[in-house]
This record gives sequence, C-alpha cells and structure tokens, in this order.
Amino acid sequence: MAVYMIGYDLIRPGKDYTNIINAIKAYDNWWHCLDSTWLIISDRGAAAIRDDLKQHIDANDRLLVATMGKGAAWTTSFSKDCADWLKANL
Repeated sequence: MAVYMIGYDLIRPGKDYTNIINAIKAYDNWWHCLDSTWLIISDRGAAAIRDDLKQHIDANDRLLVATMGKGAAWTTSFSKDCADWLKANL
C-alpha cells in the first residue's frame, strides 16, 4: 500500500465538487485537511487512481495523483486529527 497525494482544480466557475469528493472518499483511508488536496492510501497505482477519478471531472479540469514518499513535514496549525493521520501514515 502506498500514500498518494491528489490535487485538483475544477475550472468552470461554480463547479460542483460533490462527485470528485465522493469518489475520493470511496477509498478506505483518506485525509482531507487542505482545500483541494487529499491523501489516500491504496494498493492501486497512481495511473489507476487517476483513471478512476477523472471520470468525475470535466475534460478541462486539472487532476494530479502522485506517490508520496517518506520525509514529509507540515506546520503545527493542523488539527490534532489531521496531524495524527499524517504522523501515522507518512
């Protein structure tokens, strides 16, 4: 299993984020403590996750799925739940 970072920009003004959010939340273990940035744990590869998620966005929207490595750092301003997830998984 690997940790993947998902980032997206939905281009059309007033775009409804519900579909992409629900698709990400369908993964068992996810983190969402930044606006358009999510982390998930999955045994699927980055391309497979991208292919799964891109069906929930428009063709001109932007989507990035990247494998996370060790050595992450973050500020102390995250909530305890957010920081605990990061500590446990990164």
